[in-house]
Amino acid sequence: MRYVKAFFVMTLMTLLPNTIWAADTNSTVSSTVVTDKAPPTANAPSVVVNNSDVCKSAFSAGVQTQILGIASGVTVTDENCERMKLSRSLYLMGMKVAAVSTLCQDARVFDAMWMAGTPCPYLGAIGDDAKKGWEENPDDVPSSSLIFAKKKELSQKQTEMENDPTTTEQWD
Repeated sequence: MRYVKAFFVMTLMTLLPNTIWAADTNSTVSSTVVTDKAPPTANAPSVVVNNSDVCKSAFSAGVQTQILGIASGVTVTDENCERMKLSRSLYLMGMKVAAVSTLCQDARVFDAMWMAGTPCPYLGAIGDDAKKGWEENPDDVPSSSLIFAKKKELSQKQTEMENDPTTTEQWD
């Protein structure tokens, strides 16, 4: 009987704290967990330029937001690279004046040749004849030539001074 009392007390002690100390609450918890959805991604396309002898560069980019993703790729032509390759080909074919003329389409080369005292060929003329041709036809000079921009500026100032009546009266 002693064992039965001990068993009863142990059972009662085990059950009592749960019933006595437990708080009564009425709450509902609901949640939604989605585990099978991957986040959206915008993958930039690979733009391949296989041949190393092509004067092109490839660029690609992608942008992704929560709603929309955009990706694109482009190729850009390097005109200076093309000009050098064309000039090299012309030179190898024995057309040296044409090769130099091709390079002279770049204003930097044009200015360098002018400063070196060897002006770019003008309509087949070389040397002093070419220099005279360029000076008589400044509209044919590459548009970003710094030397001819300065010459044009000086020419405009000189024309303004010649046409300004106040400057001629001072010298009379």
